[in-house]
Amino acid sequence: MIDSDDTQPPAPHRNRVLDALKRAERKVFTRPAPKSAKAQMKFLYTRTKQSTKALAEQLGVSTRTVQRYRAGQQTKPQKRLRATLVEVTESQWQPQARAQARERAATSSCMMVEVTAHFRFTCTGSSDDGRERTITTPDLHPVVAEAITESYFTE
Repeated sequence: MIDSDDTQPPAPHRNRVLDALKRAERKVFTRPAPKSAKAQMKFLYTRTKQSTKALAEQLGVSTRTVQRYRAGQQTKPQKRLRATLVEVTESQWQPQARAQARERAATSSCMMVEVTAHFRFTCTGSSDDGRERTITTPDLHPVVAEAITESYFTE
């Protein structure tokens, strides 16, 4: 049977870029996101228009579990639920601040890009090991174009 879903998982390097963008978005928050499981549940409960069922489906837990955390009967979530709570809370936290930061970044010409790369040299008889270097540039396009050219069209 052929799967009708044509979506493929993102490439490993793409995940790094997306993670870096998420970290950059978190820096524009004017207030810290909720930390405790009860506060996160409370926030997400209001975001789902006070629907315990919708929140439980979003988190992949039972409605009773959501009720326990909201009531304070449970306070320490298991590892998977803790990671899901943090991810979902941060993805929905302060949407206006996030949108304004994206707008500023899209219209600004002074965005700086910082890339960490591992350089190594191939030279006969050399003892030079690879080194990590940080490259900072105001324009990402030439860096990406050069990297694609180097990795795909030259050896």
